[in-house]
Amino acid sequence: MHHIFKVLTLNHKYAPLAIREHIALNDQEAIDLIRKITDFSAATDLLVLSTCNRTEIYYASEKDLSEDILNLLGIVKGIAAIDQLGEYFVSITDNKTTINHLFHVSIGLESQVVGDMQISNQVKRAYQLSANENVAGPFLHRIMHTIFFASKRVAQETGFRDGAASVSYAAVELALDLASEIADPKILVIGLGEIGADVCRNLRDTNTKIINPAHIKITNRTREKATAMAATCGFKALPFEEVVQAIQEADVVITSLSPQTPLITKQLIEQTDLLRYKYLIDLSVPRSVEKEVEDIPGVLLYNIDDIKNKISEALDKRLAAIPQVKQIVEEALADIQTWVQETEVSPTIKKLKNALEQIRQEEIARHLKTLNAEESQRIEMITKGMMQKIIKLPVLQLKAACKRGEAETLIDLLNDLFDLERTPEKH
Repeated sequence: MHHIFKVLTLNHKYAPLAIREHIALNDQEAIDLIRKITDFSAATDLLVLSTCNRTEIYYASEKDLSEDILNLLGIVKGIAAIDQLGEYFVSITDNKTTINHLFHVSIGLESQVVGDMQISNQVKRAYQLSANENVAGPFLHRIMHTIFFASKRVAQETGFRDGAASVSYAAVELALDLASEIADPKILVIGLGEIGADVCRNLRDTNTKIINPAHIKITNRTREKATAMAATCGFKALPFEEVVQAIQEADVVITSLSPQTPLITKQLIEQTDLLRYKYLIDLSVPRSVEKEVEDIPGVLLYNIDDIKNKISEALDKRLAAIPQVKQIVEEALADIQTWVQETEVSPTIKKLKNALEQIRQEEIARHLKTLNAEESQRIEMITKGMMQKIIKLPVLQLKAACKRGEAETLIDLLNDLFDLERTPEKH
């Protein structure tokens, strides 16, 4: 069986954030799309991966289903003229290139922030949806488990995943570190632009017991945006009019606004009863936290430069690790390629075994009338042993030919010699 693996992808390389947000799928929408593709096509091994940076639909099919999948995506998202967004999508129809792309995406080599640690969990979640919907066949299962094994090697053998290499992730990493020193910490996120939204998603995806999601509050000048993000992440949305009180109550404040004048001033913080440390993380340019707040005992301020210093160190380590990561990926890809090739020759091996077994049984049947039970049993054992020895060399030769990329010639030869096209595959 030939596995023709393809992908329709929209990602940060080809599409701006406004388009990516418009197309992004939540879990239920991904399930709806999987079901529609299954209903309207013969595609197998479906995987729908959707993050803030990409929406990709992987599938196995002899035909290029890009146009059909794009239309079905439009139905799921309620976009009537989705064909007008077609220029932002790229279709990869070569089997090897598609597998290579999925590996690079899953490991983090294609991420906007190289080595992104979130992508691994996002790929696992997409794979779980496929498994739940029974659209992950042996082919996709093998690919995904090989990817997970390669990802584990990358984490254990290289520095590719060390440190936080994005502003939002580094800010969350710092916030959690600071919050770990506080009992029942309260966190406030102000501003839901690209960075602020990423901060919320990173907080949501963090597997930690340090903070209670119910104690994370978010606010934005546009209330609808805060309400939608709160619903997605399981946090509490606050009207922006209540931001002053929220700042005074929070233990950790992460702000990514860009106001004309600082939102958080020394005077504001001085009006707060500081019963324990207050940590302010300012990701805004221009700043939204007045520098003078640092003069207040018990208040610690971290600005965008502090965050970027952490990012630069982590990014240098990750970039240095890329050659080693690519070597691990190449080894995993070679393993997959060998397996794919062997699955392509397995029907021929089965037919050859069945053809020889049919000859063996026909010959034994000719002599059964003249043999007693003991003789029949001995002949059965001898001929089966001969069969195993005869079949061993062609099987080894076929597998070796797979690795050389020459299996097709040997398959044709065996088909002609034993007339295998007339031989059924099943035993």
